[in-house]
Amino acid sequence: MSGTTSARMKEDPPPWRMAGKRVLIVYAHQEPKSMNGSLKDAAVTELSNQGCQVTVSDLYAMNFEPRATKKDFAGPLNNLDFFNYGVEAHEAYKKGFLSSDVVEEQKKVQEADLIIFQFPLYWFSVPAIMKGWMDRVLCQGFAFDFPECFDRGFLQNKLALISFTTGGDAEMYSKTGLSGDIKYVLWPLQHGVLHFCGFKVLAPQVSFAPEYTSEDKRKEMVASWASRLETIWKEKPINCSSSWYFEC
Repeated sequence: MSGTTSARMKEDPPPWRMAGKRVLIVYAHQEPKSMNGSLKDAAVTELSNQGCQVTVSDLYAMNFEPRATKKDFAGPLNNLDFFNYGVEAHEAYKKGFLSSDVVEEQKKVQEADLIIFQFPLYWFSVPAIMKGWMDRVLCQGFAFDFPECFDRGFLQNKLALISFTTGGDAEMYSKTGLSGDIKYVLWPLQHGVLHFCGFKVLAPQVSFAPEYTSEDKRKEMVASWASRLETIWKEKPINCSSSWYFEC
């Protein structure tokens, strides 16, 4: 084998490295030095090294408004007598009257091939600021309609992945643990939000109880996440049905 050929083989990226892919990370944590901050940074580094274009919506740093109110609509309301947020958001989307911050986030979603949600688990769910992002950004007309939902949702050409930390350890989130199987917790989020909007959902990345483990273990969690992302474009979505969540 010639030296030139050998050098080329070393320089050429593996075929699964998808240069040109776009990734949006929706990130919710107040402290940049937190485990969630480290996991977010690891994702940015690894995916950028692959040649992906990575955008981060740092919700706390952006002071993102989580409340769904009349302020989300730049034009006249559809019904002045009775306010229905979902109906008004649908009408405003169709007419181009959504507020600029919502439109900006929707543009990021439209451009992304993969969306990663990075957050600490709060009360078996996402932090309020991230829930507000979902409430306001994933509106009817943009992310879904009826009957265009679940497998027919408008975001069906995109991948979604949730990466989060917990306060309890893995045993606590087992079938026999106090909190039950972690998959039970994920049903409303992965199925009721992401799958409903059509996303192809990848298996979650769960970092159990980082506050109560050693620094070495925390480094292992971050390294494990970075390692997984090396081959993320080869992963197949989960079967996002009740059987994945509730059957052995």
